[in-house]
Amino acid sequence: MAEPLSRSLKQRVFKAGVWTVVGFGLSQVIRFGSNLLMTRLLVPEMFGVMAIAQMVMYGLALFSDVGLRQNIVQSKRGNEAAFLNTAWVIQILRGVLIWLFALGVSLLIFLANRIGLAPPNSVYTNPSLPYVIAIISVSAVISGFDSSKLFEASRNLLLDRITKIEIVSQATGLLCMLGWVAVDRSIWALVAGSLFSLLTRSFLSHIWLPGVSNCWHWDDTAFREIIYFGKWIFLSSILGFLVNSGDRLLLGGLISASTLGVYVIAFLIISSVENVVTKVISDVSFPALSEVVRERPGDLKASYYRFHIIIASFTYFGAGILIMSGKALIGLLYDQRYSDAGWMMQILAVALLTIPFRVAPQCFQALGMPRLLSNIIAIRLITLFIVTPIGFHFFGLPGALWGIVISNFSGLPPTIFYNVKYGLFDLRKELLLLTATLVGLVVGAALNLMVG
Repeated sequence: MAEPLSRSLKQRVFKAGVWTVVGFGLSQVIRFGSNLLMTRLLVPEMFGVMAIAQMVMYGLALFSDVGLRQNIVQSKRGNEAAFLNTAWVIQILRGVLIWLFALGVSLLIFLANRIGLAPPNSVYTNPSLPYVIAIISVSAVISGFDSSKLFEASRNLLLDRITKIEIVSQATGLLCMLGWVAVDRSIWALVAGSLFSLLTRSFLSHIWLPGVSNCWHWDDTAFREIIYFGKWIFLSSILGFLVNSGDRLLLGGLISASTLGVYVIAFLIISSVENVVTKVISDVSFPALSEVVRERPGDLKASYYRFHIIIASFTYFGAGILIMSGKALIGLLYDQRYSDAGWMMQILAVALLTIPFRVAPQCFQALGMPRLLSNIIAIRLITLFIVTPIGFHFFGLPGALWGIVISNFSGLPPTIFYNVKYGLFDLRKELLLLTATLVGLVVGAALNLMVG
């Protein structure tokens, strides 16, 4: 019986996985170091404003996403110059479009504040928000010029140089922030650091990676293929933005900028665990599973569980630790102003238990069925925007946070249904994996006692 993964693919998956995890670890060291330092130099309100501005840009990016990376990874033409350069031109035009729309959003927020339409005492009434959005919108144009070599490297699981580019870019962004803070302790330090990091990334993507050098070229057949596959990615991206950012968008209209800034600290720690897992899922499992589908589709279930078991073990263990020790960790890392982030993090950590099931939609996309992902995300979205406001109305901020957690779990029933339908589900393995959560709870309790 053939092994689920060929030896060559196993080696590339292992190397890509190591680089992804190590690179993410270094990235988080820089990210947390930067966050710990900046929270001592800047006030919580600035982080709340920056969170909303970044969500606006993130949302516009996803509302215009046609799946360029997914197209290049999956397509048989993914290594052709004509296909890659057409994708690059689309990316540039999309960046300019996002920039123009972001300027429009900043103008609308400015006018809403002038005529009193924004919710009182919310982040949206902060006078600096429209200006921050207007300046940070330049990031869309910068990212539009990223080389398509990034997508080629992802297709071929060559993630070592991509990781180096990300680390160098992040480090230069931090240095820029520190330099700015030395002169002016304002929110513009966060904005300048973000833009300089993206500028560095775009420049290095052209000179540090092997592959097709980009030039202005248009191929009609490539364009049609990209749009045909990308229409479902487009829908999934829109729904995905509303699901992944809906918590901050909703809370931004319900709580003050300072409280949202504290929430962002709790979210930052939870997202650190989430991001490393989702990065492995998108950067490693999707290209690998796509190759399995192209070459040996009968081995898909075995290959799927190779990824699922590793990801579930890590995530369940991490969730258990954070559920038990959230308050102690926040007390150890941050000053008293951010103490409420502790109980917030303990609630949000429960949602981590759903992350391992995100490997399944990668199989659906590899099989050419991205619409299934759209169905799953749509259910989560409806639940989020119904349950969260209801929770806040009856139970305040804790109720809203439990609404966010419930919305994550609402995607499990359809995911499991599709897994069973396409032969990707093993109940015995799923139940066995849950023991990692119990181990994490024990370790979290021990950590609680150690920290005090």
